[in-house]
This record gives sequence, structure tokens and C-alpha cells, in this order.
Amino acid sequence: MGLLTIAASVTLTACGDAGGKSGDYPSKAIVVVAPSGAGGGWDKTARSLTKVLSEAKLVDQTMTVENKPGGGGAVFLAEYVAQDKKNPYKLFVSSPPILINNLKKEGNSPYGYKDTTPLAQLTKDYGAIVVKADSKYADINAVMNDLKADPTKVTVAGGSSPGSMDHLISVLPAYKFGVDPKSVKYVSYDGGGEAIAALLGNNADVIGTDISSAAEYLKAGKVRVLAVTSAERLSGDFKDVPTLKESGIDAEFTIWRGVFGPKEISDDEKAYWEKTLKSLNDSEEWKKELQANAWEPEFRASADFTKFLEDQEVLIKDMLTALGMAK
Repeated sequence: MGLLTIAASVTLTACGDAGGKSGDYPSKAIVVVAPSGAGGGWDKTARSLTKVLSEAKLVDQTMTVENKPGGGGAVFLAEYVAQDKKNPYKLFVSSPPILINNLKKEGNSPYGYKDTTPLAQLTKDYGAIVVKADSKYADINAVMNDLKADPTKVTVAGGSSPGSMDHLISVLPAYKFGVDPKSVKYVSYDGGGEAIAALLGNNADVIGTDISSAAEYLKAGKVRVLAVTSAERLSGDFKDVPTLKESGIDAEFTIWRGVFGPKEISDDEKAYWEKTLKSLNDSEEWKKELQANAWEPEFRASADFTKFLEDQEVLIKDMLTALGMAK
């Protein structure tokens, strides 16, 4: 299976109704909503985005972050499409779940990226298979061998619903190892932070998550990262972590993250965010955030991002079909 690129969800919400002439935009406070609990990739992206936009004075209005968990982003997206399709003060940052939730069989969302306006892709991240620092599992193959012997004996967890991003990260290696992905015992939590808490609390043996969510716990010596889903080894704190391919498992998984706006945003408002997000991408402050969070930059403006999402939709549908999870 080829490179799959997956991402996180954040939303910018106005305090009050959308309003004001587009020439005055933005003229009121903006809230960035992460449609998950605290501590995961979406939450970190929302907080980094608002922090840099404010500190670099790229947006003059007040910006705050709000968490709206539920259904791996599906609950928020349904509310957003119904209530905010004309509200340019509410944006969100999303990742592959916006595609996955719309394409999967179980817990399917009727809404996807076509119900929004993709504004820009900002980053890419990678999946990671993570265990506690004192786990009996020293490498990914030990986990795979136990899953193959008896999948009911290994509890795998992630910060998203079955069929969503963390689930795919968790079961993709097993699928490539010859384990029926439907046999893997997967427990879902609402956000990467909650999944790591479950791991540290001995409520899970292994978790699939994004590498940036595991970074601080790895530095603190609380977890061991058995493998990453990148094509090549990462640098810095992850330089000693093998890729799945190095471990003999032919799988890759890239997590993109980007910013989306309402379906009926005006051309002027869209142009404002394209220009502002390009300035964010080019700023030194953002480069420092990328390094601090173990993210890699990958900027695509609106048209390129939309085309990229069309291509990703095909890849994810193929993957879900292979896993028996497509609608």
C-alpha cells in the first residue's frame, strides 16, 4: 500500500454572529476549536496556530482555543456544516479523519471536506506504535507475533473512533503482518492525550497515535516508541526509532494537517486566510513551533490543497476497502 497521508481538526469561531463587510474582515474575536479532547495532535495544532498568529501579529483580533470532542471530529463537523456554513469567523484545522469518517462503514459521517472550504495544508506528521517504557514489548514484531497468536490477549487503543485515524495506524501494521484487522481488540478514546493516559494507566498494552503526541512522554522516559510510519527514520528525539519498513512491515502512514473554512466563505475572506496562513508558514515563530512539536512543514495553498484531498480520498478509500472498513 502506498504512502497514505492522514491530519487534525481545529476551528476558529467568532464570538457572536458572522458580520461586518468583507473589507473589514476580521473585525471580531476568533476561537480555534479542536474537535477532540486536550493533549492530542488536533489540540496542539490549534494552540500552536493561534499562538503564532497572535504573537507574530498576523491576526489582530483575539484568538482562543476551544475543545469540542466527539466521534473523532464527526460530531463537530456536523454542527459546523449545519450552523456555520456562512460564518467566516469559524475555521477549523483537520487531518485525514475528515476523509476517513466520510468513507468508513461503521459510524459513517455524511459530511466531509467537500462541505467546507480547504484553505491551506500546514504540516505533516507520522503515526507511531507506542508502549509504556516498562512494557514487555521491545519491538514491533513482538507485538505482531502476539496479535497473530491470539489477538484477544492484546489491548490496542487510540485517540479516535473505530475506523478512524488512530485505528488505521494501529491495525495497518497488523494487516500487513497477516493479522485480520477486524480481530484486533481496539479501544477508542477521544483524543491522543486520553489514549496515552490509558496506556500509562495500564488500560492498554499498545497505542497507535501521532508521533508528535508521544514526543513529550518519550522525552520524559514514560513510553517507548516501537515504530514510526514514515518512509525514512526521523531525526532528533526519534532518531533511534525504526520505521515499520525497517522492521519488515511494508506500511507507511503520513498525517497531514490543514486549515478549513466554511463552505460559503467569500472570495475576499478566503484570500485573507490564504495570505495569512502563507505568512504563518514563512515565519520564524512557526518554524520554532514545528521543531518543538516534531512536525514537518508541508504548505499547500487552497487550490493545491483541494486537489491533494481529492487524491487522498482515493487512497483512503482503497485502504478502508482492503481492511474491510469501507462503506
